Amino acid sequence: MRKALLLSIFLAPFLVIAQMPAYYSGINFNMSEASVKTQLANLITVTHTTDFPYTSSSTDTWDLVKLTDENPADNTQVLLFYGYDDTDGNTMTDYTRDKSSSCHTSGCIGLWTREHVYAKSIATPSLVTNSAGSGTDVHNLRACDGSMNSSRSNRIYTSGTGTAHIVNSNYWYPGDEWKGDVARIIMYMYLRYPTQCLANNIGNSSNTYSTDMPDIFLQWNAEDPVTAYETQRNTVLEAQQGNRNPFIDNPYLATFIWGGTDAEDTWGTLGTTTVAIQNVQVYPTNVHTRLYISNVSNNQYTAAVYTMQGQQTNLNLVNNSYINVNKLKDGIYILELQNTQGDSKTFKFVKN
Repeated sequence: MRKALLLSIFLAPFLVIAQMPAYYSGINFNMSEASVKTQLANLITVTHTTDFPYTSSSTDTWDLVKLTDENPADNTQVLLFYGYDDTDGNTMTDYTRDKSSSCHTSGCIGLWTREHVYAKSIATPSLVTNSAGSGTDVHNLRACDGSMNSSRSNRIYTSGTGTAHIVNSNYWYPGDEWKGDVARIIMYMYLRYPTQCLANNIGNSSNTYSTDMPDIFLQWNAEDPVTAYETQRNTVLEAQQGNRNPFIDNPYLATFIWGGTDAEDTWGTLGTTTVAIQNVQVYPTNVHTRLYISNVSNNQYTAAVYTMQGQQTNLNLVNNSYINVNKLKDGIYILELQNTQGDSKTFKFVKN
């Protein structure tokens, strides 16, 4: 079973722009990239109210992973990280497994275990599991076949194509369908544990756009979009741990903070996307009263103005040429223009 075969389950929730979750209502996205990064780091730390033991007779990480990694198509199974084939007769490559087939012994062939995506020994100091804390943060734990987990070991991530495999003995490629998941987990771990889980230590990559976030993770985040499976994990973990992974909620946050190729802006408020609409300009970018639309092709448009939190205002386009914004509060807004063919283009502007 491959992710491509689950599109009917995974893709549907992302065909429309999602509204920003209330979890981020206290974040001021009008601030600088560094400030937004700091705000998000503080948010996921303050709201991380519960640490779970790695293994315990009470609720532990085994229990949580059975919930977070549940197969959306079969609630008796977990999806296996790095996995890709249930039909090749090789349990190491399995994509799914019964929840009950977890490994609690030294021999894990045909069983699943818990993979630390940010490898324990790469962290400084190493992540530990004998006490609840960074080593038991379930945002970093994924269900994984025991043999696949051993094959990855503590290898750092590197570029590749196809399914999960070792690269040049020392590196690990997680597979085309898992690389985005890896990137967003590494980004979370770096924000949550900034001195212990440096992103540069876990990725074999250059740093073209940011000194603290390798290009490879920015690329993977953009190339492999969020699925409903990842969102499921976020929802479960907010209910259990208290915090969320911001880069699952909106991959464009990584682009906003660190740069690189534009990832999907699932809120439709942080990025600017051009689709088929040309020869249109919006000015001035800092506006007090009227926001003008330069429309040399004389096309007809409808317009919507959104706050950075994704809330639509009641402003409308006047005579297909301007919007009166004098009633808006000062701040950054997003204008979305749409033509009669349904193509759209978004613009940022500042009301002052």
